[in-house]
Amino acid sequence: MAFFQYRAADHAGKIVEGVMEADAEQGVVARLHEMGCIPLRIAVPGDRLIAGSQTRLPLFPKRKVNPQQLLQFTQELSTLLAAGLPLDRSLSLLANLIEGQDFIKVMRTLLEAVRAGKSLAASMGEHPEVFPKLYVNMIRAGEAGGILESVLRHLAEYLERSVALKEDIKSALVYPTILAAAAGLSLIVLFIYVIPRFALIFKDVGQALPWITKVVLDFSLILTQYGWFILLLLVVVSVSGVYYFRSPEGRAEWDRQSLRIWLLGDLLRKFETARFARTLAALLKGGVPLLDALGTVQGIVGNRLLSRAIGQVQVRVREGKGMAQPLGESGMFPPLALNMIAVGEETGKLEGMLGEVAEHYDQEVKRTTKRLTALLEPALILGMGLIIGLVVVSMLLAIFSINDLPF
Repeated sequence: MAFFQYRAADHAGKIVEGVMEADAEQGVVARLHEMGCIPLRIAVPGDRLIAGSQTRLPLFPKRKVNPQQLLQFTQELSTLLAAGLPLDRSLSLLANLIEGQDFIKVMRTLLEAVRAGKSLAASMGEHPEVFPKLYVNMIRAGEAGGILESVLRHLAEYLERSVALKEDIKSALVYPTILAAAAGLSLIVLFIYVIPRFALIFKDVGQALPWITKVVLDFSLILTQYGWFILLLLVVVSVSGVYYFRSPEGRAEWDRQSLRIWLLGDLLRKFETARFARTLAALLKGGVPLLDALGTVQGIVGNRLLSRAIGQVQVRVREGKGMAQPLGESGMFPPLALNMIAVGEETGKLEGMLGEVAEHYDQEVKRTTKRLTALLEPALILGMGLIIGLVVVSMLLAIFSINDLPF
């Protein structure tokens, strides 16, 4: 089985996109026909559809605009439009205010396209490396409904929450990362520069050493003589791993196994649930129809198993079924989220309930991350202490054995 990204037209003529798992392209075509869609384009394994073309994902994709810059642009554009300025005038002002040469070039391109009569959403769609599909779809819905200012405000709230959550997670991981790096560097210095000096002393004595001392000295000798080879091997393995996990087969395997990792699997599930609910709520608030919104969410959810589950939900919703039951049948979403979505459907307040789901699991992700980092810090300190203690004991045993002292 492989994953294929598709672009198709539904019975109403609207373009839908998503990811589907199948044995071959023909399987995707058959599934799309069953959904009542006409296939327009299907990406072969290893490729991805970006802005209407197929390109292979680079090892380190370049982003012209970071999330913070996009958030600032959205907030300022919303403010200018709320003040009564025309769209072209607002874009012209922002082109002189924003930072970053790449973003400035994109802004000037947008301004020229809008002045030429092209819609803002169509102009943004030509820059997928800057404006995500979610962003473009919401802008398109805002322009069609004449509520662009309101949509930009919802987009700003969505981006602000997304950026805040990611920054909280990064901040929580800063200290453990620094601690792990310092511990690793200290151990490398210990085994490469300190222990070899003891090895010379013990070699001159010529007396049999305790087995634990021999193990420590042999490990130090391996690092000293083959350190560069080991480092090169680690780099090659890491780069090969990155290439493999960016392929459809590797990504699918990672998506399967990541949800099963102890502690981290539950955290990833909560994070993806929060992103799913937040994105879907933002699209619905922006005026995007539910079916189109599900198609957009399917394309931006990080885990492909969850993406496939959302694709199946989209089919069931098109058949007139609710959303909560198909989500529950997938087994990918937490029970609390399913119950809250079901309540939202029953009361007709799906948008608000999805926002509550996103808020709840945002807080869960923050709390879980803090708990994990709180456990990680003492674990690193304890691990480093045990290794250093082992080295010290091994050296002391060797010294005592040389002097024939009881231990």
